[in-house]
Amino acid sequence: MADFEFLQNPLSKKWIILAPRRALRPNVAKGAEPVCPFCVGREKEEKEVYRIGGKEGDSSWQVRVLPNKFPFAPIHEIVILSPDHHKSFGELPLSQIELVLEVYRQRYNTHKEKGQVYIFHNHGESGGESLPHPHTQLAVVPFEVKMDLPRLASDGDLFGVTAGQQNQTTKFFTLFCPKTSQWPDEVWIAPSVRGRSFGEIKDEEIKDVAFILSGLIPIFDLRHGLEFPFNFYIYPGGDWYLRIIPRVKVLGGFEIGTGIFINTQDPEETITFIKEHFEKPDKEKIKTIHRAEYDKRV
Repeated sequence: MADFEFLQNPLSKKWIILAPRRALRPNVAKGAEPVCPFCVGREKEEKEVYRIGGKEGDSSWQVRVLPNKFPFAPIHEIVILSPDHHKSFGELPLSQIELVLEVYRQRYNTHKEKGQVYIFHNHGESGGESLPHPHTQLAVVPFEVKMDLPRLASDGDLFGVTAGQQNQTTKFFTLFCPKTSQWPDEVWIAPSVRGRSFGEIKDEEIKDVAFILSGLIPIFDLRHGLEFPFNFYIYPGGDWYLRIIPRVKVLGGFEIGTGIFINTQDPEETITFIKEHFEKPDKEKIKTIHRAEYDKRV
């Protein structure tokens, strides 16, 4: 049997991916963590497709990209965010986050003519992370497969937020929590210049997104704990945005069965909390509040 197969329900027209081989992948949640395949010293074991730093096969790299050994799409890659096994995305230094975003752009532009380039990050067991070494995945989904993703609203109804809602802005981006948020504390990061794909992001915008993520994730550490699970993804079409979703609830039968989400958190309270802490998240305070968790990490 092939590694994966795209199947469309003939009645609902919705797509699924049948990928039984992915059940064999290492999974920390199931107690199946091997010697980490992403750590320094194992560079010669798998052929990489891209890197920043050093030469192929050596250990002086900063970011590496490998083919996924358990793919669910024709092109499926792993972006290893750092040589440091213990630093999650939110703990990476600002300069490293900038490098990671540069790699996202490079890989997006490499594959954009081959399908829909979907970049997504899983953190924590509830966020679907199977190996703890910080990594992001990139999957190229065939153009004919429709993905059910929300889009940014038109300029006439900016981002679809309610009138008067406070947003956090930076030089090139707006952070906001849509009134129709599906998850508690989800945040969207949208560029001020609309109508472009992620592959068109400029260097100065990359620095701004890196600054946003380096401040936003510690805010959620303060709110939910140092090991809080989350996902983020980059919208794969034109008019791109980045959506970050703290996975602080479990979907119930109503949500799974109907596709209608129940959000128990007022989005306006979320953005207010972000604005209170965004400019200078108190990382020492976070460490003090979550000292036991922090000590385990370091």
